[in-house]
Amino acid sequence: QVQLVESGGGLVQPGGSLRLSCAASGRTFSSYAMGWFRQAPGKEREFVAAISGSGGITYYANSMKGRFTISRDNAKNTVYLQMNSLKPEDTAVYYCAADERSISRGSSEYDYWGQGTQVTVSS
Repeated sequence: QVQLVESGGGLVQPGGSLRLSCAASGRTFSSYAMGWFRQAPGKEREFVAAISGSGGITYYANSMKGRFTISRDNAKNTVYLQMNSLKPEDTAVYYCAADERSISRGSSEYDYWGQGTQVTVSS
């Protein structure tokens, strides 16, 4: 079992930045690929970014590429999502997830989920 706890969400103005963190506890963190997803009100959950267990491979959704950066610190059992140039349409609950097998863009591939952290982009 892996427990995931997100933090770092909040209210930010358009053009601003936030860094989300996801702290993991449980089994060997570096054996899990990690992903970030988000869900806006009335919309389906969508893929944001993912990173392999070693951190050597990353995937991004096209709309986030160049603005968001996923990274991980296996010594701290933590994965991060640095979000820059935020837009109102980035408003959503952001979730981190862990995949026991390999890096993936599909939410159904992930085995463990955090409770989410709210990001609101508004002036």
